[in-house]
Amino acid sequence: MRTVLATKVQRVRHQGCASVQSHGKHRPCLLLQHGPGRKPERPIVLADWQEQIVRAVAGDLLRGVFHSDGARFANRFTVRGKEYVYPRYLFINESADIGALCQWALDLLGIAWRMNRRNSLSIARREAVATLDRHVGPKS
Repeated sequence: MRTVLATKVQRVRHQGCASVQSHGKHRPCLLLQHGPGRKPERPIVLADWQEQIVRAVAGDLLRGVFHSDGARFANRFTVRGKEYVYPRYLFINESADIGALCQWALDLLGIAWRMNRRNSLSIARREAVATLDRHVGPKS
């Protein structure tokens, strides 16, 4: 972080984790999604160099978005008295641009998804959940 992002980096110890903080003037140059205003109301667009990185490691992007704005849970429903349970992922975000980035990364990895609401996408097919499990892993 000190090399590419900030002149000052510090580690703050908390019980059970370490928080890393940095301050620098060039964060907006490197992290183009940072800026004034509410995130859902401003464009979130990857620069060419960011797009190349996501293409190479789409699973890492998915890990980040699902850990921040997603959930994996057991979906339960009953049909004619028989209960069915299967794992499912949901990703919910008010920013259409961030949702589109998640969709694009899922497509890069061939993971089937569908929109179940305007701001929510669902991954429920067995093979799609298994593939996403390999990339997302448990929340830390």
